[in-house]
Amino acid sequence: MAKPSTDLLAHTGGYTFHIGCPNPELRTIASWVLTSGEQHPRRIARLIPALWKRHGQEDLVLVGLLLANMSEAELEEDPWLALIHLFGEQEPLGALLEIAEEMVRGGHSIPNDSWLIGMAAQSALWHQVATLFLSLRKDGLGEARGLVATAPAGGELFERIRTRLLSQEH
Repeated sequence: MAKPSTDLLAHTGGYTFHIGCPNPELRTIASWVLTSGEQHPRRIARLIPALWKRHGQEDLVLVGLLLANMSEAELEEDPWLALIHLFGEQEPLGALLEIAEEMVRGGHSIPNDSWLIGMAAQSALWHQVATLFLSLRKDGLGEARGLVATAPAGGELFERIRTRLLSQEH
């Protein structure tokens, strides 16, 4: 297999390359997409699954920015529902946490306990993601404490979040 030209140039010429796009530029791109497609929000909404399917870091950041800045009417469904219906078998929890944080900053309230409990019953991944969503709430866990305690084991990030949530309740 041939080496990519960026690898060859970096090795022979001493150049460094920034692969990817920094978040400020992604915000500018999302703003442009939202402004340019203002009259056709369904076109923008149809971009979201396509970006998710590509599944690069920048694609996921753009998904979060678009979901955060689009209304339920523009998406034709609840933004949180739109997000969870994108999930595959495995998803990077760190990226999902960033998307959820962006959605909260965009004015979308964290779903209520019964919604999250119903979500958690669907799959192990959805159970873990429901726990991540709970971590963004300002108030306590309430009825959802059991959801956090019974979530399937996860990686280091997930377990730190779970431990923090459960320790706050004591």
